[in-house]
Amino acid sequence: MKKNKPPSSRRAEIQHIYQCYASGQTNLPACALLRFLHMEQMELTANQETAEGLIDRYEIEETARASRSLTFEGFLRYMESKDCCVFDQSHTSVYQDMDQPLCNYFISSSHNTYLTGDQLIGKSHLDAYVSALRKGCRCLEIDCWDGPDMEPVVYHGYTLTTKILFKDVITTVEQHAFEVSAYPVILSLENHCSQEQQVVMAQYLTSILGEKLLKAPLDLPTSGELPSPNDLKYKILIKNKKLRPHSETEEIAGREESEDEEEDDEEEDEEPLTKSKFWSPKKTGSKKKALSDLVIYTRSVKFISFSHSKDNQNFYENTSMGEKKAHKLAKASGPEFVQYNQRFLSRIYPAGSRTSSSNYNPQEFWNVGSQLVALNFQSVGLPMDLNNGCFQDNGGCGYVLKPAVLRSSQRSFDPNCCQHRLRPTHLLLKVISGSNLPVPRSGKALDPFVRVEIQGVVSDSRRRNTDTVKNNSLSPRWDADMNFSISVPELCLIRFSVRDQTGLLSSEFVGQYTLPFTSMKKGYRWVPLLSRDGSSLDPASLFIFVWYS
Repeated sequence: MKKNKPPSSRRAEIQHIYQCYASGQTNLPACALLRFLHMEQMELTANQETAEGLIDRYEIEETARASRSLTFEGFLRYMESKDCCVFDQSHTSVYQDMDQPLCNYFISSSHNTYLTGDQLIGKSHLDAYVSALRKGCRCLEIDCWDGPDMEPVVYHGYTLTTKILFKDVITTVEQHAFEVSAYPVILSLENHCSQEQQVVMAQYLTSILGEKLLKAPLDLPTSGELPSPNDLKYKILIKNKKLRPHSETEEIAGREESEDEEEDDEEEDEEPLTKSKFWSPKKTGSKKKALSDLVIYTRSVKFISFSHSKDNQNFYENTSMGEKKAHKLAKASGPEFVQYNQRFLSRIYPAGSRTSSSNYNPQEFWNVGSQLVALNFQSVGLPMDLNNGCFQDNGGCGYVLKPAVLRSSQRSFDPNCCQHRLRPTHLLLKVISGSNLPVPRSGKALDPFVRVEIQGVVSDSRRRNTDTVKNNSLSPRWDADMNFSISVPELCLIRFSVRDQTGLLSSEFVGQYTLPFTSMKKGYRWVPLLSRDGSSLDPASLFIFVWYS
């Protein structure tokens, strides 16, 4: 007896769509395909040429190609192709304006980049820098300490994390900085080195990075604002403290504001685990000027208040603050935070109390326009899913242009209020089915359900679940309609996650996919699923219908 091939989970749904548009004919003619593209896929610019191009690309039967039509197999091939992926394929290349000042972009940023594990006993490894750069990260953190034989080392101070040589980190950065993106890399130095070893650091930065290192301000037609990503292509910037002119008594030049010292400013109850030992100011002479001179557009200064910054901060100066301080400011002074980030770069980093290297939700700080929202790239979970989803946009180049609401100085924007739009965007998501979901090691079929989360401004953040389908990993079908009202769609990320119902109130992660609302295509689309660490689970996917207005 002939065994039936296990059907594609989407096959029945796609067969139904095909038959609707074929109207009883054996094949789907180009004119009917065009009608489908207009009516269902919302491809309003599609024309006869577009339809015939799809036939040429996806139809392999000669007679159908000759008659300018699609067989069902050809239509299925099209529906399962990148052309029908939920992520807009035109966004897989750089398409945004890259000539605006750096402060107008979200910049993919890593915290404690050298770590492969937690920040107490985890390993420091050069591979962590390679991995971050290959994920499109454009701001790397380097914690520098005095090492033996005048060789500065990188590790998490006052902990049992292993040490790597500063010169090896810089060599690794030089080799991999521009593998996936041409846009500038910022090296955020948290510098605890003596003057003597700072001189060594400056020598390594200059000799190893060579022409890639930005050593002087650019000759730009616009003065008083930061250069653009295009202005700084293939350049590496040093983010650090800098000596003030004519000063010989300022504290050590390269000393970045210690993250743990800043945590003290937030009046934490607990003693930070990595309390820094500060040197008292003393006469330093000119030899430590070498490192200071390498700080051009990313000079670190202490944040005092928004009003103080407005009156005193220069465009080339930036601030760093811990998540708790930033959270308080975002809640109490959202519009001021937005205005601050229209002029200056701000870096947010995880609290020192996150000893396991867990992450906060970055969305809260993107909502106020913070550019350098730094996460532990080695830690999997929702925050890194959001980061990866946000920065797959614009060709994965690590720079995403902030929405107009965060760039416009004409009107105030408060991400904590919900009356942003007279007419919100209505989003309908129909979660139809799943396909080839990964089975756990036990071999037992899943009891899967799909969770759809909207991450955006407070009033837009919502989540909905489908019902659970019992005992079906291959082709679960949900046919669940979900409606969302979204006031600021340009700040929204949509996260699809498949979970296995393991108990009445318990479930386990199976796979997920996150993308910006602005990169989501309308119509019948498939959603590629990714594992916990962000790698592909192909052929596992969801089949959905998207409509919004």
